[in-house]
Amino acid sequence: MTTTPKPIRRFVEATNAGDTEAFLETFTADALLTDWGRSFRGREQIARWNQTDNIGVHSHLDIVRIAQSDGTYHVRIKVAGNGFNGEGDMTFKLDGDRIASLVIA
Repeated sequence: MTTTPKPIRRFVEATNAGDTEAFLETFTADALLTDWGRSFRGREQIARWNQTDNIGVHSHLDIVRIAQSDGTYHVRIKVAGNGFNGEGDMTFKLDGDRIASLVIA
C-alpha cells in the first residue's frame, strides 16, 4: 500500500475533526472537486460542497486503501455520517502540499 501523502491525510483529518478552515486549506486556490458529475471550482465553491456533502453532514472518513500511478492517487474510502454512508473511490491530483483536483465516483 502506498504511503498516504500529507495533503490527503490532512483532508481526512480535517473532515473528521469538523475543521472547515483546515479542510479548505488542503486545496489549491483554483482546485476542482467533482462529485458524481457535479463540479466545484475554487475554495468558495468547494466550501459550499463541504457544507452540503462533507463536514456539514458530519462525515467521518477512513482510508481503506490507496494506490499511486502517474502522480495520481486512487483512494478507496469508507464514509459514515448523516449523508452518504458506505465505500467509494476518490482520485486525487496534488500540486505540492495541496490538492489540485479531487474526483469522487
